[in-house]
Formats: sequence, C-alpha cells, structure tokens
Amino acid sequence: MKLQDILTDPSAAYGSPDDVLKDNDLTPAEKLKVLDQWEFDARELQVATEENMPGPEDCYLEDILKAKDKLLKG
Repeated sequence: MKLQDILTDPSAAYGSPDDVLKDNDLTPAEKLKVLDQWEFDARELQVATEENMPGPEDCYLEDILKAKDKLLKG
C-alpha cells in the first residue's frame, strides 16, 4: 500500500498503532507521519463526539501516543 493511501485513513490500513511500528516497508519518518495523521483523526473524532456527533467508538488515541513515544525513543 502506498504511503499516500495509508495517510488517507491509517485505521483502515492498520489494526492498531503498534502495527505501524511493525511495518518494515515504512521508514521511521513515514511511520511518524502515519501516526501523526492517525492522532489528528482521533482528536477530530473526540471533538465530534463532544459535540454530540458520534463516530466509531475506537479512536486509539492513547495507543497512538504510546506508539509515537516508542518510535521517537527508538
């Protein structure tokens, strides 16, 4: 899958944020881009939920932040 396709919807490409870390086809910088996009999407979902516009239940924000931390710490 191309990076641009993954960035469109990371949750469709990966089952969990840790799966991004395990993807040997992506560079560390690309993995960070994917996780950044996934975090953005999750935060947008939280805002929508707070405004009574429910979306999918699993936004994985905590898992995304943990995965980003693992990636940045090496």
